[in-house]
Amino acid sequence: MKRTKKMNGHLGGFSSGAGLGGKVSHFRDKQNIYKQGAPAYTLFYIQEGGVRLSTRTKQQPSAVTAILGVGDFFGELCLAGYPLRMSTAVALTSSSIRTIQKNKMLEMLRKKSKASNAMVAYLLSSVQKYKDHVSELLTSSAEQRLARVLLRLAHLDKRGPSVVEIPIVSHQVLAEMVGTTRPRVNLFMNRFRKQGFINYDGGLEVHQSLRKVLRSS
Repeated sequence: MKRTKKMNGHLGGFSSGAGLGGKVSHFRDKQNIYKQGAPAYTLFYIQEGGVRLSTRTKQQPSAVTAILGVGDFFGELCLAGYPLRMSTAVALTSSSIRTIQKNKMLEMLRKKSKASNAMVAYLLSSVQKYKDHVSELLTSSAEQRLARVLLRLAHLDKRGPSVVEIPIVSHQVLAEMVGTTRPRVNLFMNRFRKQGFINYDGGLEVHQSLRKVLRSS
């Protein structure tokens, strides 16, 4: 078996999170980080583990809107003036997360530095990823959407190591992310494993070769 590499922070200059300031807190598996509707005056940076974001409306049940890994920010809508949380954030596994005060981050963004440029680039990239996700829901098969979710969680959607280990995510959560049923996710995951694209060994190993699914018709 190829040696597995853990997920690393992918945002230039923030790989350790030390340059962001703030306080690092530790969360248990399935522990709430914040709930939808709570006051929003901080944002967060994942140093270890993973986070699931979900949103609930009056007419619809809760839906998973994002699965995030090491090197990702969340809660950043507070920077755009949103006074309340638009989603609920839950730890996917035991996680270490840095909490950054909104006013401190805004102060950093006003300065012309590598750190502020990296943060602006990250926020713009997040907007583009959201647009891409909406487009994929309309144009890609459920199998391809699942492959993209796994590649993004491993930060293998562009360039990266050949194999990355990520926290195991339930098939029900993946189904909500992909917009399909749990049995179909089970089918696709078994197919990916048989083809050598993923592997279960304590964690979930995602191989760069999973990108082949995106090129299939």
